[in-house]
Amino acid sequence: MRTREDIEAYLSRSGHPHREVAPDTWLVSDPSDSRDSIVVIVTEGLVIFRMKVLELSTVGEAQRGALYEQLLRLNAEDMVHGAYGIMNGDLVMVATLRIEHIDFNEFSGTLDDFSIAMTKHHPQLRELIADDA
Repeated sequence: MRTREDIEAYLSRSGHPHREVAPDTWLVSDPSDSRDSIVVIVTEGLVIFRMKVLELSTVGEAQRGALYEQLLRLNAEDMVHGAYGIMNGDLVMVATLRIEHIDFNEFSGTLDDFSIAMTKHHPQLRELIADDA
């Protein structure tokens, strides 16, 4: 059974800059872009990864349908370890893994998936929103 100490060790080993911001909660930066941060939370037998992508209040009502359609496509075709969702008025990426048997490869793969998605998807989403304005 893995513990929070294992997750802390995985964070150190991952090479991603990180800091503990609350008990069992870390803020992880993408080494290639320190503006993007992934929150990693250990709670109730789970490791939750969450990253804010954009505030939905910045997206016009007319653009939301196309944005949501594209997000559903990305969830189905391109997201390996996580998915896009809505939380507190923000578009977020989220992944949830059971801590019980998580290994370093699965942990770092999830961090890498988020980084790749931001690099690959964020410009597409911004362009989609800008084109529909």
